[in-house]
Amino acid sequence: MIDNNDLQLIKIIQHGLPITSRPFEEIGKQIGISETEVIERITCLKNSGLIKRFGVIVKHQRLGYTSNAMVVFNIPDRQVSEIGTMISQASYVNLCYQRPRQGSQWPYNLYCMIHGKNRSKVLQQLNHLIESCKLAKFEKEILFSQHCFKQRGAFYSVPATTKFIAARG
Repeated sequence: MIDNNDLQLIKIIQHGLPITSRPFEEIGKQIGISETEVIERITCLKNSGLIKRFGVIVKHQRLGYTSNAMVVFNIPDRQVSEIGTMISQASYVNLCYQRPRQGSQWPYNLYCMIHGKNRSKVLQQLNHLIESCKLAKFEKEILFSQHCFKQRGAFYSVPATTKFIAARG
C-alpha cells in the first residue's frame, strides 16, 4: 500500500520535475517532506514496480538536433548483450535496447537511436559506430524520423478502490 505522501509525489512527478538545481527539495517542500525522503520514496516506488521508469525526456529538436535515426540490427542472440553494451558507449547513441524479433519480415532485435543536427552527421556517426563496433556483417535498417511526436512521461491514475495508509509524521 502507498500512503498519501506517495500519492502526492506521484501526482507531482508525472508532470515532470521542476527546473531548478534541487528539484527533489522543491517537491519535498510542496508535500511537507525532506529532499532525502523524496528521493527515497521515488526509489521505493520504482523498486516496487509502482513506477516503471524514471528518467529524463530530452526534446532534441528544440536543441537543434533535427535529424534522428532509429537503427535496427539483426544480432545473434548470444552476442546481443555484448554488442548492445558497446553500442551504448558511443556518445552519440541516445538509446540502445533489445526487442524480440517479429518473424522473418522483421528479424531485428537490437535497436539504437542516433540524433544529429543533420542527416549527413547522423550517417557519419552511424558509419563510425559500424566500424568501431564491427557491425558491418550484421543486417540492419536505418529509419529516419519524419515526424516529432509529443514527448511526455508516464501518467498515472489511481483507481478509486486503492487503499492508502495514513502518512507517518
